Amino acid sequence: MEGFSLSPLDKLAVAKRLDAFGVHYIEGGWPGSNPRDKEFFALAEKEDFKNALLMAFCSTHHKKFTPEEDPNLRATLESGAKGAVVFGKTWKFHTQELLGITPEENFSIIETSVKFLKDAGLKVFFDAEHFFNGFEDDEEFSFLCLEAAIRGGADNLTLCETNGGMLPERVYEITKKVGERFSNISIGIHAHNDGELAVANSLSAIRAGATLVQGTINGVGERCGNANLCSILPNLELKMGIQTVGKENLRTLTELSLFVSERANFQMPKNLPFVGRTAFAHKGGIHVSAVSKFPHSYEAILPESVGNERRITISDLSGKSNLMAVAKKMGFAPQELGDEFFTNLLIKIKAFENEGIQFEGASASFELLFYRSLPHFIPAFEIENFFVHTSKIEEEKEFPVEAMVSGKVGKVSFHTAGFGNGPVGALDDALRKALSQQYPQIVTMKLIDFKVRITDVDAGTSAKTRVFIESTDEKNTWGTVGCSQNIIEASLDALVDSFLYFLR
Repeated sequence: MEGFSLSPLDKLAVAKRLDAFGVHYIEGGWPGSNPRDKEFFALAEKEDFKNALLMAFCSTHHKKFTPEEDPNLRATLESGAKGAVVFGKTWKFHTQELLGITPEENFSIIETSVKFLKDAGLKVFFDAEHFFNGFEDDEEFSFLCLEAAIRGGADNLTLCETNGGMLPERVYEITKKVGERFSNISIGIHAHNDGELAVANSLSAIRAGATLVQGTINGVGERCGNANLCSILPNLELKMGIQTVGKENLRTLTELSLFVSERANFQMPKNLPFVGRTAFAHKGGIHVSAVSKFPHSYEAILPESVGNERRITISDLSGKSNLMAVAKKMGFAPQELGDEFFTNLLIKIKAFENEGIQFEGASASFELLFYRSLPHFIPAFEIENFFVHTSKIEEEKEFPVEAMVSGKVGKVSFHTAGFGNGPVGALDDALRKALSQQYPQIVTMKLIDFKVRITDVDAGTSAKTRVFIESTDEKNTWGTVGCSQNIIEASLDALVDSFLYFLR
């Protein structure tokens, strides 16, 4: 996928995690195409995989080589992998127009490539590339390609929906026909997501008799992605009653999803089904009221069955049910706080949202608002004034920024200066200097994301600015928000909330 990349060590870490999760086959890459994949297989050869068979990806041999001469197939054998996934053309159009060979030559290339790998002792899956398009174009030609793979000794025929444009009912019909013609060999499915149907097409193929499904964690893949195993596995295991990795392993699915995205430093969409942060997040008051009493009223499965958790978000759509659910999660007894407390808190939230502050991604700021609404709340510190100065020095490429903050920690006043490459960095430096003596633990927290947007596009540069800050202490991550017509003030508000939340 564009923007997604793993080093050989990253790939090894992911492979080991997949093996521990219970995946049966791991396609580790194409050792004949690039040095990185070749290095991965060299590292992986030293590992002892408990559940998975490591497979190397490769193509059938080039028309100008015999299998023995083909560098791509030789690299597959030299990789040390115990299995191979070899893809070949099964669409007559590709064979004639892209490869420039006859159908008979294509059948021979498929058969001899598979046989070469089988004779070397490998388990061999044949990936029938563009099979569904080829089947629609010339059904018999595609069948003859599969027969060639069987003659070569293939252990599995995986039908590839390479262009991602088929509909589920057609995938079902074609897969069923293949299964009826080749009843003595395992059938697989490899789907792409160009029509956002990769998961549906994979499930349809399985209903039609396929017993092997190819996919990726989080649906990462070419163009719009491959079939997402994080969606396929729960559907098979929890809804279709088909055992895959087992229900116990499935409880670590969200953790696996996060591991892969973090290892690649690639932020996945929050609304991924089953494993996304918002997969079990409830915003509307009616939904929250119902799900608090009967989770299945607005949830297809229990969050914990895939290792996720239910979240109640706070917004101007919230009702008292949202606030009571969050209060309970924070350790408060809603009935002891009383109805008036939640009524007043709801009024504050709706007023803040109207001013441009959104709490959905900034749960830490909401928790602080909650605490501030309690009687006798004492914050860890208070900011009274701030000042930021920036200047451009022509000879210098950097623009030094100075910030000063004043306030109190309890009854002790502070007035501190800080410096940075930007105003937020300078304010952060000043705050840390002011607070570090009383709170030395703040050295463990840091800002990891900073987002700015205006709340009223029609107001132009006079618009209010909303600043979202994400922070971490390496164990937990939290979001805070600030909003003001002054972007520096909005940034400081979000930054102060981040420190206050951490200290609390």
